[in-house]
Amino acid sequence: MARGSLSLAPDEGGATTPRPVLRVRGLTKSFAGTVALSGFDLDIEPGEVHALVGENGSGKSTVIKILAGYHRPDPGGEVEIDGLPLPFGSAHAAHEMGCRFVHQDLGLVLQLSVVDNLYLNSGFACRFGTIREADTRRRATALLRRVGVQVDPRTPVAALSLAQRTGVAVARALEGEDDHQVKLLVLDEPTATLPENEVHQLLDMVRRVAAHGVAVLYVSHRLDEIFQVADNVTVLRDGHLVTTVPVSSLDKRRLITLLVGDELGELPTPEPRGTDGVVPALSVRGLRGSGVRGVTFDARPGEIIGFAGITGSGRESLLGTVFGALPRLAGIVEASGRPLPPYDPRAAIAAGLAYLPPDRKVSGAMMDLSARENLSISDLRQFWRGLLLRRGEERAEARQWFERLSVRPAGATERPLANFSGGNQQKVLFAKWLRLHPKVFMLDEPTQGVDVGAKGELHRQLLAAAAGGSTILVSSSDLEELVALCHRVLVLRTGRVVAELHRSSVTTANISHACLGEQEVVSL
Repeated sequence: MARGSLSLAPDEGGATTPRPVLRVRGLTKSFAGTVALSGFDLDIEPGEVHALVGENGSGKSTVIKILAGYHRPDPGGEVEIDGLPLPFGSAHAAHEMGCRFVHQDLGLVLQLSVVDNLYLNSGFACRFGTIREADTRRRATALLRRVGVQVDPRTPVAALSLAQRTGVAVARALEGEDDHQVKLLVLDEPTATLPENEVHQLLDMVRRVAAHGVAVLYVSHRLDEIFQVADNVTVLRDGHLVTTVPVSSLDKRRLITLLVGDELGELPTPEPRGTDGVVPALSVRGLRGSGVRGVTFDARPGEIIGFAGITGSGRESLLGTVFGALPRLAGIVEASGRPLPPYDPRAAIAAGLAYLPPDRKVSGAMMDLSARENLSISDLRQFWRGLLLRRGEERAEARQWFERLSVRPAGATERPLANFSGGNQQKVLFAKWLRLHPKVFMLDEPTQGVDVGAKGELHRQLLAAAAGGSTILVSSSDLEELVALCHRVLVLRTGRVVAELHRSSVTTANISHACLGEQEVVSL
């Protein structure tokens, strides 16, 4: 078979059952005495899309890293790829045997073209040491077409939509460096950063890949996607296999029960405090900034306000501009009636504002520092006694927040934040700001990439903060999250508020229509 082509499913004629592309038996992995994965089994057949789900810290990443050769499992387990044993601890061996991986960090060079990103590692079509550009582009076009991406290979990756970038990463994974066939494609949270209106493009790509006989291991926290694209689902909890069942035998409620042990009950949104004669906790007038064009709103104590809008609507930069993390070009921001200077986060924090940005790894956290240090750095003053920092008091408070937010591993306050799962990293960052009892807590994509259990816990913390009088502002592409939390939702298009939804009108249908519709400013 030609280089870069896809392997086809074996003949299923007769009574013979197809041999699994991936066969895992008794896989176990421990870290410093802590069991991250215990006795894990898994089969995936050719052309099957198999979902792997579980809360953060359930063992999903450990499975992927063992398959990729990053981790060596404990003795006793075995993994076979198309009937052959997989050597552990070797990324090269995994690639040689036909395993390909697309991670959340796509590893693309945005400034380079699509074709350059596709062939930087595997090699360009050359003759006598010279790149044959026309042949390379033809190969790239054919490869992109296999996954349903219709773009000019000469286009810079930076100019593509997020879904198209993911498609390029998938296409690159399917382009082999040798004549070995691609047998298994592992997709780790491929839609974590995609807006809702681009998710379907990625799911179409997954179906195309599976249709060529490639086995797909699909890891996602977005449960709706599991029902749209997967044939079977395996549930992990605390490193243990809960079950493997056909997706057709489940509904969403049953899947959540398998994930967290019991259904997450409906969380009642507390009523905001009376507003008559109360000075707004936050007042914004005519705000202009990156992507924001004249936004005005008031937020009162105890109120939870959501902000919705498609990518490029201005929603993504609104809260950062209010807080001062992004430049404010015009407009007025007042906290409890007092004006805040533009582009000055310190002044915002001093006025009782807190802000959790959307990308915790870039601007929300210091991954090399411990969880304790990330948690307490928001305000160290209470721990100083003269010239001494009382570490004992700092550690005690960190342990209290770990317990309050159910951070896992429990009590691991001195572990570097980078070593926690995404959901537990987010819990630490919630604690970092909640410990200040902020008057206004602003959050961009607060539960992006977070499992359903951690999501429920973070929602509970926000509702409790609102019940205590804090004003909560949530900018999210997760419409169900906005419906579950918010008293009202402001919808942005082209940098302006075009709809304001209240109470019973806050539904996913109404928000979606306002995000995509053509109507003028409305209030429901």
